[in-house]
Amino acid sequence: MKKYLLLSLFSLFTFATGYAQIEISTSLQEAIHKAIEKNSSIKNKELEIEKLQLQEKSVWNKYIPTVEASAIYSYFDNKLTVDLPATTLPIINIPVFGGKSTFDNYGNIFNGSIMAKTVLFSGMQIPNGAKALKQKAIGTEYLKESEKDIIIKDVINTFDQITLLNEVEKLLNDSEKRLQTETKRISKAIEEGLAIPYDRDKIKLASLELKSKRIELEGKRKLVYRKIRYLTGYSDSEINNVQYNLVPYLILEENLSTENKKEIKALESFKVAYEYLLKKEKGTFLPTLGAFGGVTHSSVFDANSTTPVIPGLNTPLHLQLNEITISPNWMIGAGIKWEVFAGFERNHKVHEAKINIEQVQNQIDDTKEKLQLLLENNYVNYSVLNQKIEIASQQEKVAHNNLNLAIKQYKEGLINISERLEAENDSYKASLNKINILIEQRLSAIETIIATGELTKYITN
Repeated sequence: MKKYLLLSLFSLFTFATGYAQIEISTSLQEAIHKAIEKNSSIKNKELEIEKLQLQEKSVWNKYIPTVEASAIYSYFDNKLTVDLPATTLPIINIPVFGGKSTFDNYGNIFNGSIMAKTVLFSGMQIPNGAKALKQKAIGTEYLKESEKDIIIKDVINTFDQITLLNEVEKLLNDSEKRLQTETKRISKAIEEGLAIPYDRDKIKLASLELKSKRIELEGKRKLVYRKIRYLTGYSDSEINNVQYNLVPYLILEENLSTENKKEIKALESFKVAYEYLLKKEKGTFLPTLGAFGGVTHSSVFDANSTTPVIPGLNTPLHLQLNEITISPNWMIGAGIKWEVFAGFERNHKVHEAKINIEQVQNQIDDTKEKLQLLLENNYVNYSVLNQKIEIASQQEKVAHNNLNLAIKQYKEGLINISERLEAENDSYKASLNKINILIEQRLSAIETIIATGELTKYITN
């Protein structure tokens, strides 16, 4: 553990340039990259951004003319009833249309057209709607980046747990070796009548406690490895290849700020999006203007009509139409639509948009206060842990010296086996406590920097 202290002191002089740095190894950086690539929440955020970008393009595309082609054929067969005043044909003096007259008709109709339509003016609804979607995509991008900070913290802290378990295993191995040496020595002393079996049983009990701790250690190791496999998709061999030094992270800046926090920037983007939506709703009070143009082909062919019996002729007339065609029929024009009154629905939507803006602003104000409080709390915790590391290092040194002294005193018969084992246990606890505090300090430093929104800026290889 002494090398960690030396490295941390070296870092203190190296990074005393005005800001903090979180130095990670290349292998740990690769693990973080894999975790970000694998994370489903990040993937969904990227898909959500892609959807918003497509929606923005779709809104802008409303300015692009739409071209429609249609063709309709129909056959008609109907009766036409006409009630006209009686009329007499001149010269021949034959009366026609006396009362109701029914005509039998049938024939064919064909109509084809190609028409183009476009929006000329939408009351600014199209540009404001597109800009709102763009701001929403920007806000979602900020949220995605903030999730990356959480993943980075989780990966580093989980690998720190592996380092902790490896250090615990070393401590157990060292204790076990010393106890094995004591077991051999006490067994020989019992044979020579210089010790009693009680001393051997106490050492055996201590050995069993170490075995229990080793079983607990292996159980925790399985859980930590399982979590890393979930985070990164790594195999056990790939996990073991991640190597780095467990050194304290140092923050040398005193004026930390939450201004660059991604969550705040996301909320500010969402607020701008709602402001554009408000403008869009206000645009519904304005008229919309469109233009159209195209060509049509219309034709009536093979049509027949049978009149009622004509008085005087005593026979109906059979009229036949071979074809009437209008083609090409070119058309171009413009239209305006202005919804003057919509039953206060537009007023309600405008009011709702204003409420949305106010709600987001309240969120921004509240989030800024909470993040500032969180930053201050994390920094205080970080400062406390820095001091605890120094104390823990001294405790470890004292406990280790006491252990060496206890071993010598026990060999000389100055203390009993219980005092010897107590010194062993104190040394183990002191070393373990220092490692735990060191990992807590690293986590606290990362959380402090995350609260500033600049974690990726501080990470170096």
